[in-house]
Amino acid sequence: MYTIGQVAAMFNLPVSTLRYYDKEGLFPTLSRQSGIRKFGERELEALRVIECLKKSGLEIKDIKQFMSWCQEGPATYADRKALFEARKATVEAEIAKLQKTLDMLRFKCWYYDVAIQDGGEARLETMLPDRLPQDVQRMYDNAHS
Repeated sequence: MYTIGQVAAMFNLPVSTLRYYDKEGLFPTLSRQSGIRKFGERELEALRVIECLKKSGLEIKDIKQFMSWCQEGPATYADRKALFEARKATVEAEIAKLQKTLDMLRFKCWYYDVAIQDGGEARLETMLPDRLPQDVQRMYDNAHS
């Protein structure tokens, strides 16, 4: 069993966030000893899922719905899976956008490394848009798609 302070440190969260989650009913099986919250493995796993869903962009009211479905049992498996499928699609789309951004940044770093090395952009201009080294071409193509 862990205290709220220990859990806050483990997850790098303010204690106030954990108190808010508790107040919102996100830890329905949380026990108290002499009024002190005691977090077990079940709450730690719930918190991992809560933080995952939060990072995926889900709002607390929707996380509450998910936690409610968990309490309802197997009849809500399809709802829970659908929620995770939707979050997965959202995160995958965000990753694709970020990969495009990263590819542009990497391409530009390479570009300016070559320009600095050559003392100009003349050689680079002969390579653009489709005569770049293979690994750089992939970055360029993704960044410009």
